[in-house]
Amino acid sequence: MLELLAPAGNLDAVIAAVQNGADAVYMGFGDGFNARRSADNFTRESFAKAVRYCHIRGCKVYVTLNTLVGDREMDAAAALAQQASDAGADAILVQDLGLARVLRAALPDIPLHASTQMSIHNLAGVEAAAEMGITRAVLARELSLEQIRFISQHASIETEVFVHGALCFCHSGQCYMSALIGRRSGNRGACAQPCRMQYSMGGRMDEYPLSLRDNCLADYLQQLADAGVACVKIEGRMKRPEYVAVVTGIYAAALRQGREPTQAELAQLEAAFSRQGFTQGYFRDQKGPAMFGTRPQGARDPADLFDQARRFYTRGEHRTVPVSLTAQVQGEMPMVLTARDPAGHTAVVQGPCPQAARTRQTTADQVAGQLRKTGGTVYQAHQVQVDLAPGLSVPLSAVNSLRRQALEELDRARTQPPARRTLPFVPAAPERGRAGVPAFTLSFRRWEQLTPDCLDQGPALVYLPCQELPGHEDALRRWAQAYPDIGFGVVLPRVVWDRELPRLRRELEAARQAGVTQALLGHIGQLPLARSFGLIPRGDFGLGLTNDETAAELARLGFASATASFESRLAQIRDLSKPLDLELLVYGRLPLMLMEHCILRNRGQGCHCQDKPQSLGDRKGEHF
Repeated sequence: MLELLAPAGNLDAVIAAVQNGADAVYMGFGDGFNARRSADNFTRESFAKAVRYCHIRGCKVYVTLNTLVGDREMDAAAALAQQASDAGADAILVQDLGLARVLRAALPDIPLHASTQMSIHNLAGVEAAAEMGITRAVLARELSLEQIRFISQHASIETEVFVHGALCFCHSGQCYMSALIGRRSGNRGACAQPCRMQYSMGGRMDEYPLSLRDNCLADYLQQLADAGVACVKIEGRMKRPEYVAVVTGIYAAALRQGREPTQAELAQLEAAFSRQGFTQGYFRDQKGPAMFGTRPQGARDPADLFDQARRFYTRGEHRTVPVSLTAQVQGEMPMVLTARDPAGHTAVVQGPCPQAARTRQTTADQVAGQLRKTGGTVYQAHQVQVDLAPGLSVPLSAVNSLRRQALEELDRARTQPPARRTLPFVPAAPERGRAGVPAFTLSFRRWEQLTPDCLDQGPALVYLPCQELPGHEDALRRWAQAYPDIGFGVVLPRVVWDRELPRLRRELEAARQAGVTQALLGHIGQLPLARSFGLIPRGDFGLGLTNDETAAELARLGFASATASFESRLAQIRDLSKPLDLELLVYGRLPLMLMEHCILRNRGQGCHCQDKPQSLGDRKGEHF
């Protein structure tokens, strides 16, 4: 059955998720390395408490260390990961390629999951993550069921899909708008959510062209299971525990009972939180204006629904674990009680020796009755067996004490962190890179921008998008011959659906025939494709290069160069180790969002961005 993964911004939300049927919870640990830094997150003490609470009840714990990391932060991030592993975390979610490299070397036994921030959107991306030692990939929210099915049924590792909650307008991990506007980077866990703001498109400041409705796939859980997905995930670490309780409970009931939610349950999901309803646009491959909505100003939480949810998860134990109890009660020997859970954990405890009965002997049914009294614990006696010799007297208080000891031992067994290796990590040797005057490259957006005047300036490399080359092969071939000292390259789209690969292969073949020798890649999953056409792979800014270990990993993978993240400061770029040529964006319009929607088409104007560039104006008068 699908694993149900619920969010937890604090310990109260952990309890809400677990009591309402979550199979796993995900949470931030520490302050600086997860994509929801403004959530409460967990201290070392509260994290250990949360892990214990979850594991006793059979719920897994995943830790989010899913931001880009600077060199001066790498040791702290790795130390947090080790603390989480030592406390018993079941997996760590990562975005940063360098951090993944460090954790795979230093903590080889803890599973790593590729966060949605890693922008994995096709089968090649999943396999690239697998090659790095990652065991599960969280797929991009923009994928349709058809795409999810193709990836999941062919992937060598598990896949995970977001099924409920907020949708970013931009592909996760590829949004730079918040960082540019207010230095609050979404890749650093500090997004200010500019996609929820009002913008002007030549009129009044009364439009929300970037605000998507929340996702809701509660009706499609069986299709996801049939597609081969391992885990479905609820968004909401910034939401109230009551929200977590309501949404988790409805999804858990639907999964457990193999059904779709009722109309009443769907109404509760919408009441808990929505932006003018929900959308399934990406999942159904039906993009358009119907996917957009906003949260009304001053909207209030549903008091009655949330009060009911809170009463449920704070009163009583709703998450029970079946156990089998076997008692051995023989004369002149200590009583022995063995407790076993479905996961194979065993607890064996001993009590006092029974006495010979003087008047009335104790029966096996009496002992069994006491053993079944597991109220006040998470355990439920599923099977009880008593081997009692005749003629003995057993104080029922002794049986109660034995039961308590056995279940406490079972708690310890269920919460014992797994034995994992912690190995010394040897950082990549710093390299200063080539000396001398930096070469300069030119990256054009349209074929018409590439002219002999530009080539006469002597750039080392010239890039053009793949889709701009068809029809211009002869001209490019002549220029490649006329300017032998210039390398010509193509820019691959940062997102390429599996269904788009045949077209991209045709474009790459045309480029190769035209004399192109280089390929600028925005995703690690594109590396095998570039190599198959004999193109020298170079890394674009979408790879998130912010530290030495990412540079070393890209060099190991075979990249000839890499572009530093344009969110990095000069001091960070200066101090980067350079085991491969480092490229830096120094002039041009920064691409702030990579999106699946045309804003103009959504407004009914038709798409003509290529012919006449358009802009959005914000409340401060800035234009994008």
